[in-house]
Amino acid sequence: MGVSVGVLDHFNIRTRKLADTVRFYEDVLGLEKGARPNFAFPGAWMYSEGKPVVHLVDISPTDEAQKPDSGCVHHVAFVSRGFEAMKQRLQSKGMRFEARQVPGGDLWQIFVHDPNGVMIELNYEAAKESAISAPAEATDDIGTKVV
Repeated sequence: MGVSVGVLDHFNIRTRKLADTVRFYEDVLGLEKGARPNFAFPGAWMYSEGKPVVHLVDISPTDEAQKPDSGCVHHVAFVSRGFEAMKQRLQSKGMRFEARQVPGGDLWQIFVHDPNGVMIELNYEAAKESAISAPAEATDDIGTKVV
């Protein structure tokens, strides 16, 4: 039997901006705030398709210092659908983002940052998206070529 890491279960963000972060994942990415165990510390769980994929921990009440190595997380990726609709959603929210096509054309991507600076990578299978939505090359949030 082969080894498999599997699919992303969840990622955890420790933040001093809980309300802003919840709002970003709800309003910008379309996740839903949902049930969370009654932990002894404040936070929120954000759901996608019924699964809690983003766990948020509010560190502001504890005055906990950010761990010096927590900047190691570069980005978190989601398998997504609705490439064109997400671009329109991000534009309507005034969010800066980058849309690009992976060389070879099989994968389209959108990159956007949450309020904590975490880069979110949204991946779209080109075969499942509308051909008119294809990004010809890397662009910014208003369609300008990114060099």
